[in-house]
Amino acid sequence: MNETKVIVIPEGKICDYIDGKFRNDTPEEYVRQTIEKRLINEHKYAPGQISVEYVLQIGSKKPRADLVIFDKNCINQVQEHIKLIIECKKETIDARNMKEGVEQLKSYMSACPNCEWGMWTNGKQKEVFRKYINAQGNIAFMDYNDIPSADGNLDHINRPQRTSLKNAYADNLLFVFKTCHNHIHINDGLQKQPAFFELLKVIFCKIEDERNIPVPLEFYTTSEERSNPDGQLTVYKRIVKIFERVKKKYGKIFDAYDEIKLSPRSLAYIVSEIQKYSLLNTNVDIKGKAYEEIVGANLRGDRGEFFTPRNVMKMVVEMINPAIDEKVLDSSCGTGGFLVTAMTHVILQLEKDYADAIGIKKEDWDSDTLRVFQDKISEMAASNYFGFDINPDLVKATKMNMVMNNDGSGNILQTNSLLPPHEWNDEFRTKLAEALGINKMELRNHNTIGHFHVIVTNPPFGSKIPIKDKNVLEQYELAHIWFNDRKSGTWIKTQKLQSSVPPEILFIERCTQLLVPGGRMGIVLPDSILGSPGLGYIREWLIQNHRIVASIDLHADTFQPRNGTQTSVLVLQKKTQEQKDMEEKSGKMSDYNIFMAMVEKIGHDKRGNPIFRRDKEGNEILIPDTEQISDQRETGEPDNIISHERKKKAEDDQTPDVPVIFAEWKRQEGIAW
Repeated sequence: MNETKVIVIPEGKICDYIDGKFRNDTPEEYVRQTIEKRLINEHKYAPGQISVEYVLQIGSKKPRADLVIFDKNCINQVQEHIKLIIECKKETIDARNMKEGVEQLKSYMSACPNCEWGMWTNGKQKEVFRKYINAQGNIAFMDYNDIPSADGNLDHINRPQRTSLKNAYADNLLFVFKTCHNHIHINDGLQKQPAFFELLKVIFCKIEDERNIPVPLEFYTTSEERSNPDGQLTVYKRIVKIFERVKKKYGKIFDAYDEIKLSPRSLAYIVSEIQKYSLLNTNVDIKGKAYEEIVGANLRGDRGEFFTPRNVMKMVVEMINPAIDEKVLDSSCGTGGFLVTAMTHVILQLEKDYADAIGIKKEDWDSDTLRVFQDKISEMAASNYFGFDINPDLVKATKMNMVMNNDGSGNILQTNSLLPPHEWNDEFRTKLAEALGINKMELRNHNTIGHFHVIVTNPPFGSKIPIKDKNVLEQYELAHIWFNDRKSGTWIKTQKLQSSVPPEILFIERCTQLLVPGGRMGIVLPDSILGSPGLGYIREWLIQNHRIVASIDLHADTFQPRNGTQTSVLVLQKKTQEQKDMEEKSGKMSDYNIFMAMVEKIGHDKRGNPIFRRDKEGNEILIPDTEQISDQRETGEPDNIISHERKKKAEDDQTPDVPVIFAEWKRQEGIAW
């Protein structure tokens, strides 16, 4: 086997995405690297057109421009041939700063006779200018929505078409969401949570506009509209019309009297930032990371809500392996990350089956075939995907996440799922029963709610939010007091209830109640449940009622920087009544193997910063990034692809390895799912 070629990264350095040089790892550099990735992957500029830290000559001064772009046919990359300049600053630098703000950028543009475009950004603000000569013969600058892409088409900057929408890359969508949220927070005077929900409305409008085929896109603002009050009002009216459609279509999310509360000026700015992207077609991991981070930053409550990292969710879903026709539930859905991950996993199976059935690869599907496939996804999502949460704001956020990922918003319901089923409110019971295809009167008690094949969840946990209500506790065997019979070595349940029980303990049993016999769950739990001597009765109950399929010990930093609780993932399969009767008759539990693993590398440190693989001396390493970039500078032919050898850091994360090893173990154990 050939060894992977690695390159050591000096401490405190970062490898530049464009030229591969090592630069200081600073907040300003993070902004520049984000912009570089966008230039290459979204705007389709060839790496050879871009120069990093280009030295300009302005009188006797020789300042360095962060990024400059030359025409693709330019042979001599001299100052006279620069067509675009980009200045990147750290977040603390304001655009109005006299020395480092937009005036600095304009002075650079003025010193380059053929430089028509410029962009200034600090990661939270973005200003784009187009240079022109006014009627008096002087240099002037016009505000623009965005810089042009490599093809130079300005029409798509002002009014994108479906064919010109771009898929977001890496952290760029998160970058845009943060910019928009920050703009609303500052310029409209809204607190973080109301600002988030205003951004949510605009995102809904964007998705509705993308879905409104074949009508031309209406979610746009031209540069001229954005820069004057009359134009801003025109944009506002245009988006409000889309929002009226949104309210009718998503009546479960928005009330009929809801309205967009942003000022026309702010709305025009938000639209200009989002309009170029295809939110429907952007990779689900990129969308998920952007959306869930912005949700987590604004809606995190005080009920033990610590959202699961995406790599852990992906690991759990791949291990559980939900099938196309199985009903999937997250009983504490938070932002909907587990549900979106599970649905994405199944969509890949559905896509393969559909392609095989019609005998056509996906890349060759026409619009009608795609529409039929999308209908199949929507039908599956509406029938098989369910989410419960007690927080109404998170329910709304989850619905949005599902809409953004194939429109599975119908069965995301607000409830306290730990309550006795007869105390669930009538609206919840009616909607749930309708979706399950049963009579709501069947949802009588904790013994009649087992309708789900798969549960993937991370329940809220913590001693600060104990459950004390006797009516709630009496539904659960784990809410009773148990004592350890030393003679038999077993735990025995008494009839007496505990005075209070942490919610995660009750959620274990509630999830089991919600599963069909033979159903399976992947659940994140604090390690105390698996190791504390006083909680041995929980482990006894788990063994009595489930096959313990797998136990994955997660790294202590998994939920950092917000929570340092040591956690594990349990994969459980609910025993059938026949299995339990057989064990009771024989007087002994079935003997079987359990898959056990430790995730010692989780991909980030206790501050939440990413960590990367290191060599034996402790130095970070680079591995080849095999993605090819089109470089058409030399021939201008679109099929002239030159492999631009870029390097990337290798993330130090073991979660992708676990499902692969687990799948082989399952095969050896004869576990079919």
